[in-house]
Amino acid sequence: MNDVVSTNDSNDRTLAILAHIGGLLTTWVAPLVIYLIKKGEPGGGGFAADQAREALNFQLTVFIAYCVCWVLAFVLIGILLFWVVGLVNLVFCIVAAVKASSGVAYRYPFAFRLIK
Repeated sequence: MNDVVSTNDSNDRTLAILAHIGGLLTTWVAPLVIYLIKKGEPGGGGFAADQAREALNFQLTVFIAYCVCWVLAFVLIGILLFWVVGLVNLVFCIVAAVKASSGVAYRYPFAFRLIK
């Protein structure tokens, strides 16, 4: 599923990195903004739009997981799961940013594909 992208555009790679790392800082807001900006370009935005969409889908999945953790916090298991979800988010976003910096299209192992 990881394909090397044939683009030499460093701007696309930079925006893809910002989409993945921005997800750590702003949850779904940064990937959404980058996706909406790049999607409107001729050709659909290419690499940056694809990676922003992937980051957006993952951050929405993480947001849903945090909501489930909040509900489960009332039976105490959710408190531990908050930390697990946060750690998984951190690790996968860093891996995705490193792959994007190399020009490789990264797909998160588990994410609801809400945005097609």
